[in-house]
Amino acid sequence: MSVTARRIVGISGNLARPSKTRTLVGEILRQAEVRRLGTVELFDIADAGPELGAAVHRSQLAAAPDRIVSAIEQADALVVATPVYKAAYTGLFKHLFDLIDPKFLENRPVIVAATGGSERHALVIEHHLLPLFAFFRAAVLPATLYMTNADFDADGALSLAAVKRIAPAIDQLEAWLHRSGKSGSAA
Repeated sequence: MSVTARRIVGISGNLARPSKTRTLVGEILRQAEVRRLGTVELFDIADAGPELGAAVHRSQLAAAPDRIVSAIEQADALVVATPVYKAAYTGLFKHLFDLIDPKFLENRPVIVAATGGSERHALVIEHHLLPLFAFFRAAVLPATLYMTNADFDADGALSLAAVKRIAPAIDQLEAWLHRSGKSGSAA
């Protein structure tokens, strides 16, 4: 499979737009696209609508949340980020992944990221996101990203220093995709 045929899906766990979390995921995807690592697609939890929370099983999903779940399952790589509320990811972010069959994420490269008001929440990656994707046996890339309000300007754009901090994660994704020489999809 050619590199450009790969599909990289970004998930922003924020419930509103605009959001710093969406900005972060968008920049990660932009950098992946600039390097021609694949086609990119970005979803917000808000795109799932209220139907996401009403579904207990995958079979109960309405069209909008089902489209997001299908995109996650068919992706060759994922970029997932959540805003941090009270030291954890959002409930609907977790619920979205509760509806995914674990076999679809096994050995899939994932860049994990989070945004929070301060450094007080930085451990969300180690305490919540890494265990979540370890359960799925996903290949979480070592260069995780945590951004605080200080990493964004008054208009919500990432600072130049923050943009530069994304490069190691993109380097690792590129190495993973080239090393695998195939789709990251489950067999």
